Amino acid sequence: MATPELRDEVVGLAQDLIRIDTSNPPGNETPAAELLAEYLAGAGVESELVGPDPARLNLVAQIEGSGEGPSLMLIAHTDVVPAPAADWTVGPFEGRVRDGQIIGRGAADMKNELAARAVAFAAVARSGERPAGDVVLVAEADEERNVSDVGMSWLARKRPDLRCDYALNEGGGLLLELADGRRVVDVSIGEKQVTSLRIRVFGRAGHASVPSRCDNPVRHAATAVQRLLAHRPPGRLDPSLERALSSLDAPHTDAEAAVAWAAEQHPALADLLPAMTRITVTPTGLAAGEPSNVIPPFADVICDCRALPGDTEARIREQVASALGTDIRHEIELIEPLEGGTESPTDTALYRVCERYVGERLPGATLLPVVTPGFTDSHWVRREHGTVAYGFAPVFATDPLAYLDAAHGADEALAIDDLVEMAEFHLYAIRELARA
Repeated sequence: MATPELRDEVVGLAQDLIRIDTSNPPGNETPAAELLAEYLAGAGVESELVGPDPARLNLVAQIEGSGEGPSLMLIAHTDVVPAPAADWTVGPFEGRVRDGQIIGRGAADMKNELAARAVAFAAVARSGERPAGDVVLVAEADEERNVSDVGMSWLARKRPDLRCDYALNEGGGLLLELADGRRVVDVSIGEKQVTSLRIRVFGRAGHASVPSRCDNPVRHAATAVQRLLAHRPPGRLDPSLERALSSLDAPHTDAEAAVAWAAEQHPALADLLPAMTRITVTPTGLAAGEPSNVIPPFADVICDCRALPGDTEARIREQVASALGTDIRHEIELIEPLEGGTESPTDTALYRVCERYVGERLPGATLLPVVTPGFTDSHWVRREHGTVAYGFAPVFATDPLAYLDAAHGADEALAIDDLVEMAEFHLYAIRELARA
């Protein structure tokens, strides 16, 4: 049971972090790192502020362990997505507490987890106890866009001394009450690969006043968007999906039938599991770049692309070509390199810690290992350091669908009880890891 002091501490730190506008772009995460450094100094912890961009520094802090157990990295990013004021009922950077919730940009993604991990870290430091293994806190910049190489991608490459055996990050911890009465809590063991595509659709340029003389590529681009949105390639049952469906005791072996059954168990699974069966190519923008009186020679369809672990660029191109058909002249360019697609095993000490915590807090509930459709910075420490990384921070009080909708949305919020629960879990994980 959390003490009133712990509750006040984690709420206060979360509010202070939300009140620093670290919208990315442009980021400007250094003030958040400085706030954390000052907070940790109050617990007797010295921090490093490091990175290639003085305006976008990362915080690194460490508690030295006894060497009797594995090391643990607590990861959280300091940047947030922009927060247009429309539809917000409070200022997005007020850090308002209302009706038992903390509201503001970052309350769900992810200054909540940052505050909880920092408070647990500080509590261990203040106690004078020496954990079994080193505990490293990393508050990194530029996770939301990851185009500047100033955050975890840079740290993982430039600071191999920070390597840890295990890591806790974002991406899981939601309590799902299934239709059949069971309860599961998701834990992210990996993520899909991510890239952006430019699909250039060609036509024939000309004067807009005589449209019949031209082959308007904007029309073809509109058709391409419709076909991409309608395209549904066959799903496949890869090991990560098979593991998730096995955890749910799905009564089918066919991927489509099993996913359809699971989708009926909870609306969150209806969104999550289909994305674990296939590449997704989602149109997110259109561009032509000519004056309004000119029919352009081509139009661009910009797409977000998420590929399964093991998928290749060639496979992405095949899927796009299959969706568009043969009557639209086009070429495909990857705007960003294909990154991500890493996974961690589940037969580990940290996974058992998560299992035990869930079992103690929610008797009868089980963990549901998933590959998240989104990208996280866990990829960098898995790839560069071989770290076993999970996305897990318990969200037991907030409605899971409201929580998922809140991230990147207006009136982003989290129940205070969940914020406190997150701090308690990380204290538990630090202390229990050596005994798992």
